Amino acid sequence: MATNIKGPALFLAQFAGDEAPFNSLPAITDWAASLGYKGVQIPTWDERFMDLKIASESKDYCDEIRGICGEAGVEVTELSTHLQGQLVAVHPAYDSQFDAFAPEALHGNPAARQKWAVEQMNYAARASRNLSLDVSVSFTGALAFPYLYPWPQRPAGLIEEAFTELARRWKPILDAYDEQGVDVGYEIHPGEDVFDGATFEMFLEALGGHRRCTINYDPSHFLLQQLDYLAFIDIYHERISAFHVKDAEFNPDGRQGVYSGYQSWVDRAGRFRSLGDGQVDFSAIFSKLAQYDYDSWAVLEWECCLKHPEQGAAEGAPFIADHIIRVTEKAFDDFAGGETDRQQIRQMLGL
Repeated sequence: MATNIKGPALFLAQFAGDEAPFNSLPAITDWAASLGYKGVQIPTWDERFMDLKIASESKDYCDEIRGICGEAGVEVTELSTHLQGQLVAVHPAYDSQFDAFAPEALHGNPAARQKWAVEQMNYAARASRNLSLDVSVSFTGALAFPYLYPWPQRPAGLIEEAFTELARRWKPILDAYDEQGVDVGYEIHPGEDVFDGATFEMFLEALGGHRRCTINYDPSHFLLQQLDYLAFIDIYHERISAFHVKDAEFNPDGRQGVYSGYQSWVDRAGRFRSLGDGQVDFSAIFSKLAQYDYDSWAVLEWECCLKHPEQGAAEGAPFIADHIIRVTEKAFDDFAGGETDRQQIRQMLGL
């Protein structure tokens, strides 16, 4: 059956601010709609846009959110729990950095921070259902990532234990999402234990193939790793439930490559760019997703080391709209066909 990708949509996280139109849901959805966006992905940690706890408890409150978006001319595409998901699993090396993702009262208390993150994830499951959403997007967090490079030599069993523990923490959360009929689309992302196809498979296996464990596909992270982002779709398309449309470029030289030498974003060999300014082949990506009947949203995630976000947002909506393929319902050579005649077929085969 012919399907079409929905969009363009906009992830609001990078645009939130304390000044209008970026400081409230009515204002920012009006602004997004004025640029041509049809949907918005809401960061659940930003109370300027929604109160996640109330959304988990009140269908009426969620109807109000949908109404605000509807008045502007956009839909809610997914709820994002990237920051909370990150805190489900944090290696102690990153404790001080990731404390900023949690309420100040929890800083310096990793156990309380993790408990809060799990509670937040469960709120988002119920809030998604109250908003009639079937997909959410998040991060897995990380326990093994400091040991990414195999030097010094890793002791046998270290990575297996890390993924066993990661799955132990996530399985009850995914069960809660299953009760609500909502997928968790994990963004495959360096800094998470699940950062490529191989690690996704390790996580999925540790979870026993949990049906709510899915993928938020973002090719920018794959280009920076020099991973074949088109073949990734061929392999994992059945698990892709969400799509971040983000561009990137990789320009290695004699001084730096994939690891980019601890340089700032603007000086890195691999860096994120606004749509159309990087090297990602989005025509091929949209074709692949159409081929496999992906019918959910194409959501712009703006991250660029050079361009102003408002310019990136203004250019992003038409870019996505121009790439969405209206899938054909008939074969191009149907005009030359005819009715099936079994006798003729057998005769053509010499039977």
